[in-house]
Amino acid sequence: MKAKILFLFLVFILALSIASPALAVKFGEPDNGEHPYVGLIVFYDENMVPQWRCSGTLISPKVMVTAAHCTELNGPAQVWFDEHVLTSEGYPFSGGFMGRAHAYPLWQGGLYLPNTGDVGVVVLDHKVRLQFYPTLAPDGYLDKLATQRGLQDVNFEVVGYGLQSVKPVYSGLRDRMKAWVQLVNLRSALTDGYNIQTTNDPGDGTGSGGTCFGDSGGPIFTADHQIVAVNSFVMNENCDGTSFAYRVDKADVQSWIQGWIKPKP
Repeated sequence: MKAKILFLFLVFILALSIASPALAVKFGEPDNGEHPYVGLIVFYDENMVPQWRCSGTLISPKVMVTAAHCTELNGPAQVWFDEHVLTSEGYPFSGGFMGRAHAYPLWQGGLYLPNTGDVGVVVLDHKVRLQFYPTLAPDGYLDKLATQRGLQDVNFEVVGYGLQSVKPVYSGLRDRMKAWVQLVNLRSALTDGYNIQTTNDPGDGTGSGGTCFGDSGGPIFTADHQIVAVNSFVMNENCDGTSFAYRVDKADVQSWIQGWIKPKP
């Protein structure tokens, strides 16, 4: 039997979104200001009706990197960089920073493995000035790890506003959270040079936490805050076991992203 594959975005049911706020990285801890460039993104249709929300990373004053299945409407988007996004701040109808979503051209509107093309950008209408913006990891950064022994020693940091837990307790925070995960695989039928598979449960030998619904598009960071991938999908409704992210340490992906930062004349 094939495992069920689920994207990490949280479908926006408007009444529920206000009564039960969106949630946070599984078994993580509060960000405490470490990643001010990671934001919560709400995506709208052309009538400004909220559809779903994801996480993303600001890599320049106006460009955020996220997942294509979040940006596939190629429509309006709104971003909050608050650590605690509260309904009283006008979420999801006011406040934040407005922009426009764009999906990577290879995205086909579904999970066509292994090269899903699951990366997108949000181009903000106005600049957000920060002292530091994270960079994309160099082309092929992860390739040297593909055949390395001791993958359990390779750790990455995940940051996002997604679910903290599904069962037995459904947690309800709309806070920016962080956690450490470990590399599992770079060469399998599900990864094959395009995706990275990481641990998604706490405990000895499996990292401190993981990602879940709402963390889509959020960053997979190296220890020095380079982005190697954006969160993409999990294998079950409890977000247990392992998680998968689309690699951005690829020349073609980076060229497309950089094109939004430095548009051609």
